[in-house]
Amino acid sequence: MSGVRIARRGAVGRITLTRPEALNALTHEMTRQIDAAVRDWAGDDSVAMLVFDAEGERAFCSGGDIEGIYHAMRDGRPEEPRRFWADEYRLNHYLFHYPKPVAAFLQGFTMGGGVGIGCHGSHRIVGESSRIAMPECGIGLVPDVGGSLLLARAPGRLGEYLGLTGARMGAGDAIHAGFADYLLDESAWPALIARLEETGDPGEIDRAAVPPPLSSMALSQDLIDLVFSAATVPEIVEGLGKWDGELPASALKAIARAAPLSLASALQMIRNARDADDIGFALKQEYRFTYRAAEGPDFPEGIRAQIIDRDRNPRWQHAPGGVTEAEVAAMLAPLGKQELEL
Repeated sequence: MSGVRIARRGAVGRITLTRPEALNALTHEMTRQIDAAVRDWAGDDSVAMLVFDAEGERAFCSGGDIEGIYHAMRDGRPEEPRRFWADEYRLNHYLFHYPKPVAAFLQGFTMGGGVGIGCHGSHRIVGESSRIAMPECGIGLVPDVGGSLLLARAPGRLGEYLGLTGARMGAGDAIHAGFADYLLDESAWPALIARLEETGDPGEIDRAAVPPPLSSMALSQDLIDLVFSAATVPEIVEGLGKWDGELPASALKAIARAAPLSLASALQMIRNARDADDIGFALKQEYRFTYRAAEGPDFPEGIRAQIIDRDRNPRWQHAPGGVTEAEVAAMLAPLGKQELEL
């Protein structure tokens, strides 16, 4: 089974992820199939728009198939995840610039690779179960799939907060942060998709949406901006330690668990992406890190601790705060002939 159902439905090119037992995690083959379909539909005048959705209640897409990536890295085949990321990032770039409306229905978990296919389109719909996050620093990677640009464009320093802590956004938070656009009760999604298939009119989404709930992160925006504007991760940690409350406490715990090299690199990448404000720049920068991460040691160790052995005790290569500027620069340096081509 391929894990994705691709079909023309009326005026819509519909892409449904069909691996609910794996939280609809993306495999390389799924990415290739989606890429081929959306490129074909871009030139088909009878297809008015795209619709992404997924089977199951727990997740739209929890990310890439990192267990498969782990085994490739462990067996000395880093070229396999590198090919996957290159193809995936090219798809993300294409969806960002897609010439037709793209609607994505984001129930449950939408993380990592799910953000890449679900959060670059024109009409991003969330509901009561939606939980969107970029938790990659916790497994020794960095926010990728163009996520560094989404984080860079979030209000104030919210992008630094989300990228370093992997904090999960509910519907109101996701809309506030710019990862989603519309709120609609999930029980109404099937009827709305049916209308889209009949009419091909994305205005149906505007007419169906309801006002989003208040964002808890918006209420903490001043604190987030103050603390996460610091120049380095150690300074951010120091700043968080000066405040009481649930957000500083949970942020400190998340940062303490994450890979120090990933944290320092993600902080720099988000700020670089903010300055460039270009999806192509963001994806190339992300690929430089992931390309090098494929030969470890942090990334395979992070997957081992979180997914394989589940001991939640990763042994990172750096102590907290022990990453130098030169080490970050080395992870983000151009790859020469291996540079990502979009």
